[in-house]
Amino acid sequence: MSIIIDCHGHYTTAPKQLEQWRNQQIAGIKDSSQMPKVADLKISDDDIRESIVNNQLRLMKDRGNDMTLFSPRASFMAHHIGDFNVSSTWAAICNELCFRVSQLFPEHFVPVAMLPQSPGVDPKTCIPEMEKCIREYGAVGINLNPDPSGGHWKEPPLTDRHWYPIYEKMVEYDVPAMIHVSTSCNPAFHTTGAHYLNADTTAFMQLIQGDLFKDFPTLRFLIPHGGGAVPYHWGRFRGLAQEMKKPLLKDHVLNNVFFDTCVYHQPGINLLNTVIPVKNVLFASEMIGAVRGIDPESGHYYDDTKKYIDASPILSAEDKHAIFEANTRRVFPRLDALLKKRGK
Repeated sequence: MSIIIDCHGHYTTAPKQLEQWRNQQIAGIKDSSQMPKVADLKISDDDIRESIVNNQLRLMKDRGNDMTLFSPRASFMAHHIGDFNVSSTWAAICNELCFRVSQLFPEHFVPVAMLPQSPGVDPKTCIPEMEKCIREYGAVGINLNPDPSGGHWKEPPLTDRHWYPIYEKMVEYDVPAMIHVSTSCNPAFHTTGAHYLNADTTAFMQLIQGDLFKDFPTLRFLIPHGGGAVPYHWGRFRGLAQEMKKPLLKDHVLNNVFFDTCVYHQPGINLLNTVIPVKNVLFASEMIGAVRGIDPESGHYYDDTKKYIDASPILSAEDKHAIFEANTRRVFPRLDALLKKRGK
């Protein structure tokens, strides 16, 4: 029997005090007299329990999901707001809250860290927070935003040496990164319907264009939301790689790049599992996330993605075990070590 591990969860239901503090911090960017202190944020353990028990934990139990890799709310990262000090303070607060969730519900939540990125700032400034979260909080991975500008794409491609300080630490600590943008501040791109999926697709194309994994053969990236347009346009990417004289995609990127199952209908999951090798697919639901409603065609929540894997006409029992548990343990070695320590 597999442990059902959701590799993509965000603290979207954090107590309202968090958003109130953030709004005050944003006001403080223009008027320093309004800038709140970290100590001004008061969130009790009971506040956290209430926010989790009635939301994520209830739905996890209803759906048969055992464990969630849990990071701060993606749309709240908003790296485009303020300077590095603003992002650094905000990231530390959000990461600590996810750690506290993992302490209160250790069997169900394991932290993944957001980074205090800021547009135009050297990524090496993120390393202290990253190391703290791994060493002190037990974070098993990080979220990496390829576009801290919030929809304007001002940073170099992910294959550029600009990002190497982060990659060196990822290799040192043997942690993967989920490539995940945040809120779009560009009105041309809806945050969850366009910007997220654009970023997933863009990141994959950047990785095809470069040769990053020659420098970092053990680096691992998780592309969320089913890979954006990638599975649907696999022939296009294969053809483009061929024109660029790159190796076959299975050799060029698929030893290092993985995709989650945050695809919210059965045909989409079937396509993902037809095109992408099973070894490269990790179970996830993004719950409670971008799509929260009930599908009128099925009568089930769109983001109850376990049902789609269970109902797959093309996956064997062994394949399903790989997607639900084994692949995630392989891609997140620190999670695997934690589970083994617990006798699982």
